[in-house]
Amino acid sequence: MTKHAFKELGLAVLKTESEAIAALTHRLDGKFDRACELILSCKGRVVVTGMGKSGHIGNKIAATLASTGTPAFFMHPGEASHGDLGMITAKDTVIALSNSGETSEITLLLPLLKRLGIPLISLTGKSSSTLARAADIDLDVSVSKEACPLGLAPTSSTTALLAMGDALAVAVLEVRGFTEEDFALSHPGGNLGRRLLLRVSDIMHTGDAIPLVNNNANLKQTLLEMTAKGLGMAGVIDPDTNRLTGIYTDGDLRRTFERMPNIETALVKDFMTANCVTIKTEQIASEALKIMHDKKINALIVVDENDDIQGALNMHDLLRAGVV
Repeated sequence: MTKHAFKELGLAVLKTESEAIAALTHRLDGKFDRACELILSCKGRVVVTGMGKSGHIGNKIAATLASTGTPAFFMHPGEASHGDLGMITAKDTVIALSNSGETSEITLLLPLLKRLGIPLISLTGKSSSTLARAADIDLDVSVSKEACPLGLAPTSSTTALLAMGDALAVAVLEVRGFTEEDFALSHPGGNLGRRLLLRVSDIMHTGDAIPLVNNNANLKQTLLEMTAKGLGMAGVIDPDTNRLTGIYTDGDLRRTFERMPNIETALVKDFMTANCVTIKTEQIASEALKIMHDKKINALIVVDENDDIQGALNMHDLLRAGVV
């Protein structure tokens, strides 16, 4: 078999599966609306179940729901009839996945779900199936053919299931008013979580670790403070008010030496950057990154709402925190 044949086979699969998804767009009707309303009104958790490949898709749908503001988990239908059904409460809603609608492990659970009065949403490929008829709402995810040339391996059908599950989750997310910060709260270990939850106050240097000199300090004293604190800069303060008047950085040092002053007598206030950019303690750490990028600087003095100095941080702090 040639590489060209592999490509043609791959393209055929993608074409078949994309057509299966496209066909779903004509089926998002009142049933889809009611399914979303059932999920939104659920007082407990959404329990997703499915067997075999549908189960793998169900796991992903449950995970997507849970990470977008809808408490959800996956229940294996084979284990449900052996005790796991106890995980379901009367406040829950069940989403059952089965292309045939006749999966025995799922149909076995139907009388028990009915007895508990639990709302049931089914995603099936046969609206006349046992599961579809038992469900409060059945969403049609049927496909004209599988991408598998034998018509046996679930391919297009599982793709359609996944797409419909995503459609439910995202539609509910939008109506619920789920935000980026809400998403970050359920993903604290990920990049988004760090970007949206980590604040400047969490990573800044405080107390004696803040490099500060008064504006009457000479350049030698300033360089010693910068070296001791290791942030590549020093904040310059008015000794009478203890307020920030400027900043002196490694970049200022290079520009200073172009003029070759006597560092024993030259005062930092004559070479500092006055009216320097600062950042507030409560701001998101990623905002510090944007400021540094936009202003082409590598460090910031941190102040509170009264502009009193609270800390300092540089690009290396953001790198260590995983913000960059």
